[in-house]
Amino acid sequence: MEKQKSFRRGMEKQKSFRGVMEKQSSFRGVMERQKSIRVALEKQLSFRDKKKVKESPGKRGDTPLHLACRGGNLIKVKEILQDCDSLKDVLTKQNRDGETALYAASEYGNAIIVSELLKHMDSESASIPAKNGYDSFHVAAKQGHLEVLKELLRSLPDLALTADSSNSTALHTAAMQGHIDVVNLLLETNVDLAKIARSNGKTVLHSAARMGHLEVVKSILRKDPGVGFRKDNKGQAALHMAVKGHNVEIVLEMVKPDKSVINLEDKNGNTALHIATKKGRTQVMRGLLSIEGININAINRAGETALDIAAKSENPEIALILKEVGAVSAKDSANPPNPAKQLKQTVSDIKHDVESQLHQTHQTGVRVQKIAKRLKKLHISGLNNAINSATVVAVLIATIAFAAIFTVPGQYVEVKSDGFTLGQAYIAKNAAFIIFFVFDSLALFISLAVVVVQTSVVVIEQKAKKQLMFVINKLMWLACLFISISFISLSYIVVGRHARWLAIYVTVIGALIMLTTLGAMCYCVVMHRMEESSMRNIRRASGSHSRSFSVSGISDTEILNNEYKRMYAV
Repeated sequence: MEKQKSFRRGMEKQKSFRGVMEKQSSFRGVMERQKSIRVALEKQLSFRDKKKVKESPGKRGDTPLHLACRGGNLIKVKEILQDCDSLKDVLTKQNRDGETALYAASEYGNAIIVSELLKHMDSESASIPAKNGYDSFHVAAKQGHLEVLKELLRSLPDLALTADSSNSTALHTAAMQGHIDVVNLLLETNVDLAKIARSNGKTVLHSAARMGHLEVVKSILRKDPGVGFRKDNKGQAALHMAVKGHNVEIVLEMVKPDKSVINLEDKNGNTALHIATKKGRTQVMRGLLSIEGININAINRAGETALDIAAKSENPEIALILKEVGAVSAKDSANPPNPAKQLKQTVSDIKHDVESQLHQTHQTGVRVQKIAKRLKKLHISGLNNAINSATVVAVLIATIAFAAIFTVPGQYVEVKSDGFTLGQAYIAKNAAFIIFFVFDSLALFISLAVVVVQTSVVVIEQKAKKQLMFVINKLMWLACLFISISFISLSYIVVGRHARWLAIYVTVIGALIMLTTLGAMCYCVVMHRMEESSMRNIRRASGSHSRSFSVSGISDTEILNNEYKRMYAV
């Protein structure tokens, strides 16, 4: 019994040992799997890194510093800056889009890298613009990267004054995007930035009001209330831009500093109420009419009040709103429009319309000339193809005509006999053969003449080439007609006397087809010549100084539609 117990204990120990070994093996399997997963991930990451390093420079021309700045790899940036021989060349290096490494870091909001790069840069290198006109400061403002802008301003505060090709500052860019934190930062840095206008005369308040960014408008007016009276090149204040949108709160906010801004006029004499009425902004109009001091019957340079503009529109609700507050038309106004002012505006409108028509006519003429050049190339190409085709046909007809004379029916005399000479055709005395011989010879020599002319004469000028084609074409008509007569005459010999009706049938069919074809071609030629004659008359009329401007415009389209047709007969 004791031996059995000891044996059982030994077996239990062995089982426990096996369990431990199994656990160890399973643990090893887990570790190996984790290791394989790590290796696979490392390979994948390394492959991605290599792909980025290889592909990105090829697509955008990025340097390793560009890639490190975009990826936010500060350690890599420091290594590149330490190992390079010329810091200035590396930092000012631009990719294919004109972007520097600082631009890339600013665009992606990597403030720490921007701070590191600025340690080695000055205002000139930091303000290098990309091809889109933005420098590093502008692109950071556009993307709303506040920390990047703080770093740039801390090192180089003059960057806030840089402008692009349209004289837009970073404040304009941030205001257009509605980045209120960026706008506040820039205004705290330099409040005079709000006074800088773009090349079209619009200030940052114009841009913010048009885009409908209420908080930005509030911030600008809080810093500089007088900027609301600034006008752009069209004479429009920021309020004129605000009423074009749908945000009534912005309109009311812009009137708070000084209510007199509501009656400002642009170059056409339009107030904000005129603009809102023209745009059909019902809610904006109600907001304007609720403001004390508004002139609801102001007359613009066209002699129109807001009610006159509303009457022209298709929205009766606008006219009803104006009538409810006592608006009247210019005719019923106590201050009717000045006749001299109206006349001046009318002359100005006519001048503008004439200039617009002249500009459009010039553009149309340029387009017509381009189309005419392309059509002329196609026309010359068509003539060349027709000439080449005529040469091929001439060679073919000459070959057929030459071979036909030596392969006549009945063959030739090979043994001397009475009434015949050696080599003479047995049907030589037949009248049909004589007709065949004459017309076959004519077709042969006409075709040979065409081949000689085509291989000897070189024509460059279009008109001369057209004339040559006309002559060759008519000769080929004759050659085709003569070879047809030769065929018909020979058919009378081939069919014999008993089947003469077959020859007559061929004669009728052949004559009908050939005469119809040649007649149709003659008709097309005559019609084309008549159209050309009428075109010459139109050109003479358009070239005369006594003709009106519209006649020359018509002649251009006539020339384009008639001179360069898709198909015509020569």
